Amino acid sequence: MGQIVVTIIGFSSGFLVAGGVAALMVGLGIITRFIGISHTAGEILWYEDAILLGTIAGTIVTVFDFGLAIGSWILAVAGIFIGIFVGGWIMALEEVVNIFPIYSRRLGITKGVSWIVIALAAGKIVGNLLYFFRHFG
Repeated sequence: MGQIVVTIIGFSSGFLVAGGVAALMVGLGIITRFIGISHTAGEILWYEDAILLGTIAGTIVTVFDFGLAIGSWILAVAGIFIGIFVGGWIMALEEVVNIFPIYSRRLGITKGVSWIVIALAAGKIVGNLLYFFRHFG
């Protein structure tokens, strides 16, 4: 009986967290931003399927302890896609809170804001590469 209660609580918690993540993605406009940038509004069903499959895959990998015999190149490609997605989240969050316009106005920066964004992205990439390849942290 106790395992049934724990199972129900676990599923309920999972549904709440998944709903919160989906609400955050919609609230930040991440999905609509990706669709707008890629001009693929007609493929919305593929986006929904990809989000659902990604959520299921992430849940399985997180909950169950198993290894996959995949090559390092597949891991590298997956890492690139995950990095693009997380970068999209960060930029969407930045747009919601308007960090760059506020800083550039307060610091008096009128030109080169796009170069600042590129420098921030490059710094993030270099920091991640150092972290993962030099085993910092």
